[in-house]
Amino acid sequence: MSDIPDKSTFASLYSGQAPWDIGRPQKAFIDVADQIAGSILDAGCGTGDNALFFASRGHRVTGIDFLEEPILRAKRKAMERDSSVTFLVKDALTLNDWSERIDNVIDCGLFHVFSDDDRKRYVAGLATVLKPGGRLFVLCFSNEEPGTQGPRRVSRKELHEAFAEGWTIESIQPSRFEVIPNLKEFTFSEGGPKSWFAVMRRVG
Repeated sequence: MSDIPDKSTFASLYSGQAPWDIGRPQKAFIDVADQIAGSILDAGCGTGDNALFFASRGHRVTGIDFLEEPILRAKRKAMERDSSVTFLVKDALTLNDWSERIDNVIDCGLFHVFSDDDRKRYVAGLATVLKPGGRLFVLCFSNEEPGTQGPRRVSRKELHEAFAEGWTIESIQPSRFEVIPNLKEFTFSEGGPKSWFAVMRRVG
């Protein structure tokens, strides 16, 4: 699955239990929650656990995903928890056309699914929706994760190159992705796939 995945790849993963759909927010985002103030866009929100976590802390949160199934599940969770998150079926590659302006973007496992060209489109869209001084928080697979299962690996150098113009990189730290226990189709490092947790600030 290290080739660039398409919609059908994700649709089939969501037809079962997607490896990353752990039923709670990723620890990397919990750990930085106190550093995040203002409105949040969760790009590639999946079934909404990170978005719902930040909404429970009083943030105005919008979650987007290009698939209907995870958004339906996210909306159900929001109803059950009486949460005010806005969940939308929307492709993160179309952020350029969006009139919303947001204080923060969280990206949990989206950046690493894009081809080089789509990555450029995505970063340009992020630059459009983030207010000047706004911050982007990215959790992506690291090139230090062995093997080829799961998404494409991202190097520290690639992160620097992707955000070279119009951004300040505040930090890139080694982290881990939490995945569901007893994965049958994937073998990752013990403790979860090695990843980067990166924080970028929009200049302007």
